[in-house]
Amino acid sequence: MTEDNKTERLYYENPYLLEFEADVRERMIHEGNPAVVLDRTCFYPEGGGQPADRGTLSGIPVSDVIDQGDKILHVLQGELAEDHVSGLVDGARRFDHMQQHTGQHILSQAFYELFEGETRSFHLGDAVSTLEIGLSSLKEEKIRKVEERANAVIYENREIRTYMRDDRTITEVPLRRPPKVAGIIRVVEVADYDYSACGGTHLRRSGEAGMIKITRWERIRENLRFDFLCGWRAFRDYGIKHGQIRSLSNELTIGEGEVADAFFRMQDDLKSARRSNRKLREKLVDYEAQDLLKEESGPLLVRSFSGRDPSEVHRLATAVINSEKKAVVFGLKSSDRVHLILGCARDMDLNMRDLVEVVSPLIKGRGGGSPTLVQMAGTEADGLDAAMEAASSLIQKKLS
Repeated sequence: MTEDNKTERLYYENPYLLEFEADVRERMIHEGNPAVVLDRTCFYPEGGGQPADRGTLSGIPVSDVIDQGDKILHVLQGELAEDHVSGLVDGARRFDHMQQHTGQHILSQAFYELFEGETRSFHLGDAVSTLEIGLSSLKEEKIRKVEERANAVIYENREIRTYMRDDRTITEVPLRRPPKVAGIIRVVEVADYDYSACGGTHLRRSGEAGMIKITRWERIRENLRFDFLCGWRAFRDYGIKHGQIRSLSNELTIGEGEVADAFFRMQDDLKSARRSNRKLREKLVDYEAQDLLKEESGPLLVRSFSGRDPSEVHRLATAVINSEKKAVVFGLKSSDRVHLILGCARDMDLNMRDLVEVVSPLIKGRGGGSPTLVQMAGTEADGLDAAMEAASSLIQKKLS
């Protein structure tokens, strides 16, 4: 450890440094896992919206890195025997975080520069990063202007510098947001564009961010929250989406720019076909009701069905009782439950709701309806026949 008893944070001096040597100064157990404090480290601990680094210490995987003020705790997946260790940071993860975090600074400044949208929060996720901006609404064309401005700064390949300032000189720096801490403050500057108090790891030049792409946005807490991707994340996302568009355009034998219009046309056609199909099925049910009436001359019609839509059987019962002075007991077995539909014509001296309490326990069901039509759904398939028989007996007794 340094003389002032602090872990030396090598990532401040060089965020591209991934290998280092260090001495173990403390050993402890953290939430059931072995952990060590080193005198110096390249491992970045979680903070400021940026996740912690991963890697190894003398071959032992580092599962978490925790900032404890003066010290940085390295949580390990196994016991570390050595007192002098070789550290290795996961370079791909580190560079990805540098791209996302640097991109966030540039994007935040673009929102503030163009529309005075202040950054409320930032989160660097494993797949996508989010940025909450203090604007209640923003039209899509303006969001695209922000995106264009941010990417222009990237293409200008501006230098990115980090330096320390204290309370006396920090006012000389045009920070985008007031610092959250006092004392010595670390400043990350995107040359002549953005100045932020930040302890994260960042790129040397803006061009290394590759590009910034805003993928979606929504309103939250009177603010707007944006999902965005930078660098290799944006590149991979483009590859996936372009591949999907290309497959669709090839399948439909149209140009890639025509896929969206083709989709909406197909969606309209599908809605129209569903409406036509529903009307045809309703007519078929009405014809089926007439056939059932011809088969049964008595006042009670009892039928069992299997694998049909409950709404279809419900319509069939309605068609029957609206056509003639009859009562119906319809049972339906579907994939995961059973249905019991009881109905009667309006001029019959029956109340179907009186039967619910008697028959619903037989199918472990619940339901209700009007005096002329009730429907119950239950989970006890083996009880459906008994429930239909009980309902039929009660209706016949009332009718006699």
